[in-house]
Amino acid sequence: MTLSASHPLMDGRTADSPLITAYRGGTPSRRPVWFMRQAGRSLPEYRKLREGIAMLDSCLDPALASEITLQPVRRHDVDAGIFFSDIVIPLKLAGVDVDIVPGVGPVLGTPVRTAADVAALPVLTEEALEPIREAVRLTVAELGKTPLIGFAGAPFTLAAYMVEGKPSRDHLGPRTMMHADPDAWRALTEWAADASGMFLRAQLEAGASAGQLFDSWAGSLGLADYTRHVAPASSRALDYVRDLGAPLVHFGTGTSELLGAMRDVGVDVVGVDYRLPLDEANRRLGGTTPLQGNIDPALLNAPWPVLEAHVREVLAAGAAAPGHVVNLGHGVPPETDPDVLTRVVELIHSVEP
Repeated sequence: MTLSASHPLMDGRTADSPLITAYRGGTPSRRPVWFMRQAGRSLPEYRKLREGIAMLDSCLDPALASEITLQPVRRHDVDAGIFFSDIVIPLKLAGVDVDIVPGVGPVLGTPVRTAADVAALPVLTEEALEPIREAVRLTVAELGKTPLIGFAGAPFTLAAYMVEGKPSRDHLGPRTMMHADPDAWRALTEWAADASGMFLRAQLEAGASAGQLFDSWAGSLGLADYTRHVAPASSRALDYVRDLGAPLVHFGTGTSELLGAMRDVGVDVVGVDYRLPLDEANRRLGGTTPLQGNIDPALLNAPWPVLEAHVREVLAAGAAAPGHVVNLGHGVPPETDPDVLTRVVELIHSVEP
């Protein structure tokens, strides 16, 4: 199986774009940049569009999700759109009782903590993913030569929410479960892998040119636990899309000690958070893996000379890797001035690749 002949990667629209070129280790025509959470709370046009609409409802309205995805591309001239959705959307589409509570995050009606709980989970169907495919088709039709990045939550992060029932600081519940009941843990992460894998495949088949697996909470794990109890499920999620030939990216926060293991689940690009300089990340990965990152979001609010110097340092450190897509070392903070982001993009594009 491969992508259709009319897919942007196959018909010439995005295959030679700066983003895809850098993801594949080539020299792009300009330094590619996009930002995690670029679509969202930092944009006044987003806040206006979302007024009175719940988060999950906005993700499942194809026209609305498409418009939100396009807003930062128009405003900032970034080199990719990142599909506007949420990592718990596959849970919602499968029929799991989950909601995004403002100021809290994902909350489940009933946490999943036993083998029986896992066995009772509903199964995601292909038909349920149709609103996602439609939103991607609408978006790609507008993006032209700018690639869309599809995304999904990594199984550990999804399972962590499911076990805790809500966001958690230390993820003690899932970390306990993987040792106290490894069979139930394996079944849960496999369920999450299948849901995320199907979600990502729907986006790529419908027109996304690359895919990113987000493991927001993997930084709470040591390398041994990650390798034994988490990596197999992440690899399983990616198995859903490997045959499509689109570049795959893996990103986590606080994962400096896990970079090699995160690459080894089978991805083309590793995202690096703000804690580790890119030249050191490149050294740890053996100098063979394109990198994405890693401007410190805290500096977006600093005086421009401080931010500019930091961006130039990131560009210099990233030059060590075989390919570099500039990004933040985490998401755009909601209070960020959008004009600062636009100025950062202009700065990055002004430096020769």
